[in-house]
Amino acid sequence: MLIAQSEEAFRPVRAPFVPVVITDKPAISVVGLGYVGAVTCGCLGGLGHRIVGVDIDPVKVSAVGEGRAPMHEAGLDALLQDAVTTGLLSTTGDLAAAVAETDVTFVSVGTPTAMDGGCDTRFIEAVADGIGAALRDKDDFHVIVLRCSVPPGTTNGVMTRRIAEAAGKRAGVDFGVAFVPEFLREGAAVEDFHEPPKTVIGATDPRTAATIARIFEPIEPDPLLTEVETAELVKLVDNVWHATKVCFANEVGRLSKSMGVDSRSVMDVFCRDTKLNLSEAYLRPGFAYGGSCLPKEVRAVSHLAGRNGVSLPLVDSLGRSNAVQIAEALRLVRATGARRVGVLGLAFKPGTDDLRESPILEVMAELTADGVALSAHDRAITGRAPLASQLAYVRHGAGGLARLARTLPQMLRDTPEAVIAESDAVIVVHADPAYRAALAGVAMPVVDLVGLFREEGSIPGQCEGIGW
Repeated sequence: MLIAQSEEAFRPVRAPFVPVVITDKPAISVVGLGYVGAVTCGCLGGLGHRIVGVDIDPVKVSAVGEGRAPMHEAGLDALLQDAVTTGLLSTTGDLAAAVAETDVTFVSVGTPTAMDGGCDTRFIEAVADGIGAALRDKDDFHVIVLRCSVPPGTTNGVMTRRIAEAAGKRAGVDFGVAFVPEFLREGAAVEDFHEPPKTVIGATDPRTAATIARIFEPIEPDPLLTEVETAELVKLVDNVWHATKVCFANEVGRLSKSMGVDSRSVMDVFCRDTKLNLSEAYLRPGFAYGGSCLPKEVRAVSHLAGRNGVSLPLVDSLGRSNAVQIAEALRLVRATGARRVGVLGLAFKPGTDDLRESPILEVMAELTADGVALSAHDRAITGRAPLASQLAYVRHGAGGLARLARTLPQMLRDTPEAVIAESDAVIVVHADPAYRAALAGVAMPVVDLVGLFREEGSIPGQCEGIGW
């Protein structure tokens, strides 16, 4: 959730607001001279900042200090050489000295996979302890910027906590910490630094946020200011999405080849669609997919691949993932303990009377089997809905409609208010303003599957979202 780009959004609750005072070009120490750190040194030096690079590896310290990139990256040697020649860039192995003579410290150390498959934070811990020790004797407010890929909670739970303990000082008062994810592609890192897809700043306090925003202002005048944990998770989600895209395209390639179809042509056409395929469409957490197209065509592709002897584990997993989302909705409703449940929205999406493979029907069928009494409302569905033809269409698909066909007409009510009046809990399936108005002030449990209340800020007292 993005929050307003204001000082108030980052004001510490435990300390009075400190007016933001920022020098034009704060001096910056960069800890970790690997891929991200070396690029950061060169690019920030190119923006006119005095940079002190820090690493425990003398080879990297020497290379960057001499204006040479420690890895191959287009354009980086020239940036580093210019920064060294103009006296803006120096390097050291002494972390304490680097922190003492700079205003901001960027941390870009490794976070490899731990033995248990999680994130190994040992290097972050060591750097945090070193920064904290250095800040113990420093009076000026110092800003620390973590740029490593880490699980949510690491910046505050590890970095900030350890710095505070080692320094004997308070975050947001004596020093500030932020997580600012990098989105640099190897081979195009310099270009990506100067033309980022987005700049995200999650900070502990307004002074820290303002300082970082000023550093990035020449390349991003309008950064996204958000909670620290949101910024941390964005970085992970971005990379998982990129991995998903790679696997998806490769599965398309395998399937296409098995049928003699040119996969590159298929994906070229696919990528022309920026309204649905390459856009925000379908990328908002909510309820399961349904309808007459997506479920049957996912099954069709899996079947086609199996018939041709092609393995498509990503495609094959989509139905299982969708079923888990349906099961989660059912779990949330059962957790209320209600024996009378109202359902607001029946079709697979608003504005249609299409019940084919609508995922809420699977939930309703299970609740009916539990002996729960159901009532429902949908603007487009009446007792005259054409169930027979829809039943024929899904006879080999999801069974929810078939299990409910006989009793569904008797569950329908003319208004959402009528549903609420005879229910002990309500499931919201469609983002209909009329449903929001009808549920205003209700005391009963509400299971929100579409974010109806989250976006408006008018959340009923016992509202539970499926992904928020």
